[in-house]
Amino acid sequence: MEIISQLLQDIALPKMMKVKQSFHAPELEDTAEAVQQTLKETGVLSRISPGDRVAIAAGSRGVADLSILVRETVNAVKSAGGSPFIVPAMGSHGGATAEGQREVLEQLGVTEASVGAPIVSSMEVVQTGTLENGLPVYTDKNAASADKVIVINRIKPHTAFRGPVESGLMKMITIGLGKQKGAEAAHAYSFKYMADHVPLMAKMVMSKIPIIFGLGSIENAYDRPAKIVAVPAEEMEEREPGLLLEAKELMPKILFNPMDVLIVEEIGKDISGDGMDPNITGRYATPYAHGGPEVSRIVVLGLTEKTHGNANGIGLADTTTRKLFNSISWEKGYANALTSTVTSVIKVPMVLEDEEMAIKAAIKTCNARDLTKARVVRIPNTLDLQYIWISESLREEAEAHPDIEILSDPAEMYTTGETR
Repeated sequence: MEIISQLLQDIALPKMMKVKQSFHAPELEDTAEAVQQTLKETGVLSRISPGDRVAIAAGSRGVADLSILVRETVNAVKSAGGSPFIVPAMGSHGGATAEGQREVLEQLGVTEASVGAPIVSSMEVVQTGTLENGLPVYTDKNAASADKVIVINRIKPHTAFRGPVESGLMKMITIGLGKQKGAEAAHAYSFKYMADHVPLMAKMVMSKIPIIFGLGSIENAYDRPAKIVAVPAEEMEEREPGLLLEAKELMPKILFNPMDVLIVEEIGKDISGDGMDPNITGRYATPYAHGGPEVSRIVVLGLTEKTHGNANGIGLADTTTRKLFNSISWEKGYANALTSTVTSVIKVPMVLEDEEMAIKAAIKTCNARDLTKARVVRIPNTLDLQYIWISESLREEAEAHPDIEILSDPAEMYTTGETR
């Protein structure tokens, strides 16, 4: 790498300042109470008969207070006389294995002890129908055999397509409960048609499987629950688009645009399905989604511990480190790519020997007219955007912004692991 060092030796790392971004962020005071209240107000528990085996579908992403959402739903089902059990609903995640999906739930705090119900994990599915275009529709076998089914999920913008319904309750029914085979079928014709396929498949499942309601959460810009609502199955298609708009309004963002270089300290499946949320970075894996900032170069420095080597999303970066490259479990990301049919997310960016070189390479290639004044922003990950770091060149812009507070003087850029 000596020649690379020589090519980068004249590139200076900018001094960085820590800043605080503030967002309009309504937050629930008590998640458990909010669940109880919406279940009571909607009367959906009346759909459970004494003795019913009730499957509760819970997913794999970092949903805030997921264990509380599941626990309170379990308690409510028991109070209605039902016998609840948990079904992992996460498509091909967890390595597309039953044990892997159980482990993902446990890592998110959903254990049999914490929620008070057994976890029944299997990759077996039943075919519940076929769309007119020939796509098969699948549902988890254990959920399909239950007397009643409840789905729990966060409602949010998708990372690869746009439509009235994106990530949420209907997607949980289509892809989450569809397990690997269902996810594969839903993605077969690419994300170009996903906005049509998600509601069509969900409605087909609901016509055959006794799904009684979905418990949807909307999170604020600080990754905390802002709203929780129980939606009867027959109202999902009508109500979810409005909930999605609410979720979009509350999303965080980087308050600097454009950026020459965006440094992301860690990516992972626990952060976003794409490792780093394209809605935050503006870098999408498909042409069927849009939005976010204009960013010339993206640097990724590490993987989260909870992603267990799944580097899905690394292909959206421009540079990374040898350390990250050596920590990748390729089969996990490849399983996601083969299921979703999106391969760009698991391609390898330029691999440099260390963080300094990875950042310098991004600066050198960002095409800023004056590289010493490159607009550089550094974030922990795409979920945690309250405290971020900006290059000294952005100081004047930060001082003029009403929602940005400068917390430090310019200082030498740190490497991950140092005190910040």
